[in-house]
Amino acid sequence: MYRYGWTLALLALIAQPAAAQDSMDWMPWNRPGYVAPSYRAPPVNEDRMPPLEIDRGPAVLDGGPRPPIAPLPPELVDFISTYAPSTIVIDTTGRRLYLVQSPTTALVYPISVGREGFTWTGTETITRIADWPDWHPPAEMRARDRRLPEKMTGGVRNPLGAKAMYLGNTLYRIHGTDSERTIGQATSSGCFRMTNGHVVDLASRAGVGATVVVVNELPRGIVEAPTRRMRPRWSVGARD
Repeated sequence: MYRYGWTLALLALIAQPAAAQDSMDWMPWNRPGYVAPSYRAPPVNEDRMPPLEIDRGPAVLDGGPRPPIAPLPPELVDFISTYAPSTIVIDTTGRRLYLVQSPTTALVYPISVGREGFTWTGTETITRIADWPDWHPPAEMRARDRRLPEKMTGGVRNPLGAKAMYLGNTLYRIHGTDSERTIGQATSSGCFRMTNGHVVDLASRAGVGATVVVVNELPRGIVEAPTRRMRPRWSVGARD
């Protein structure tokens, strides 16, 4: 009897895997030709979604303090030309600004010019000179960098520097800079940057109404070696 019981138990153990397999065959994903149903997300009502948060600059940004800036005297060079005295000539290739003194001499200042695609040539007139001017980034610039403010007040952190000389009715200026390491490079959006000391000196010599001629390159031989360094001019008046 005991032997008969052991036989039944052994048969039950052998039959279990087959039974389990038979039960798995009844699952739908084991049937031939079964295709799993695709998941479709419910529709989204975009009108009820919260707006995407994008970092924006403040409406007004403080440009910092406005310390007195001493004029930095430029060099006097031989400049053989037919430009009238007090004409400003800007050589974008040479990255130099010349203030004509006579038919044979000019004062020279190193500048930063527009980067590729932002250079221009032509003749304009200085229509306004401002001390520590406010900066209003144009809409296209703010579209490229949404962190820019609508306005930055004048100060040492303001990219327009200690003075700005506005050219005609354009958005271009001759101005100082809060980043003197860019002088001599092509980095601006069409304006001409000078050190704060140089722009203060230039504004003391060339006033509203001065002619500004922007050329791509000066004729060869028009500029010779420097003759002497000018003495500093300390009587700098504010013009707004």
